Amino acid sequence: MKKTVIIFLSLFLFISIQLFSIKISEVKSKENYNFSLYDYNKKLHNLTDYKNSKAIVLMFISTGCPVSNDYNKRMEEIYNTYKNKNVVFLGINSNKNESIEEIKEHAKENNLTFTILKDENNVVADLFEASLTPEIYVLDSSLSKVYHGRIDDSKNEKNVESKDLQNSIDEILANKEVSVKNTKAFGCSIKRVEK
Repeated sequence: MKKTVIIFLSLFLFISIQLFSIKISEVKSKENYNFSLYDYNKKLHNLTDYKNSKAIVLMFISTGCPVSNDYNKRMEEIYNTYKNKNVVFLGINSNKNESIEEIKEHAKENNLTFTILKDENNVVADLFEASLTPEIYVLDSSLSKVYHGRIDDSKNEKNVESKDLQNSIDEILANKEVSVKNTKAFGCSIKRVEK
């Protein structure tokens, strides 16, 4: 009888440890991002300010990258399509060689009306491990990443076959899980400060 009780208790302890380990690992794998950056008008934006949004689209962009500039019109169109659907768009410029003044002028010249933040010392690019412009991250209302990659599959708008960013937003708005969570971004490398 004593031996049976010991075996039962050992088995119970083993299962409990396994369940606890799975729980810890699930928590660790879920990333909850946060950061604070100023836009080109020197207004501070905290990512948590937008946690009640259905989705937050972070777009790492550049003033000088030809690929990023090929997407200016499309980024603005996507922003206008979703801005009144509780989806937030934040452009982020992490390039060390592009000043706040250049970013402001570039936005004006290209009619970019979404918020653009300056990521001094590429802190947020490092946080997300972003390396290209344009490169997209979509977060859900818990500030967890649900999509990472490209805007679509061709810098030439006429050749686009897959509107990956829009597909992910549409699925979020339909309360569905994002079916394609990762695509391969392409563009120019983010010019980082040496650390």
